[in-house]
Amino acid sequence: MALFKRVPPEGQKGKVSYNSGIVSGIVALAVKEVEGVELLAGKKKGLKLYFEKDGIYAEISVNADYGYSVPDVAFKIQQSVKHNVEAMTEYKVKRVDVYVVGVDFSQERAAE
Repeated sequence: MALFKRVPPEGQKGKVSYNSGIVSGIVALAVKEVEGVELLAGKKKGLKLYFEKDGIYAEISVNADYGYSVPDVAFKIQQSVKHNVEAMTEYKVKRVDVYVVGVDFSQERAAE
């Protein structure tokens, strides 16, 4: 498991280190906050993070629930991930790609 360090600006002492699993957990929780989508089974399948010098790049694969607007839920995922990662860590999120790979019709069938 990778360990990423954040060196504070001049005048501050110490450093903060983030394990990649912690950032992955924050992203997974951010996706769960969005209504109408579910991260693909297993964090490894539905979530890929790339730590670059200019920030974090995320690829997120989800299933959308029937009846939800795909562009709306994708945008909400992007907002949620960016907000949560930047609020809980000092990393910047440069890009969040959302892939809606399927639609879950089980909610519609349950209503019938």
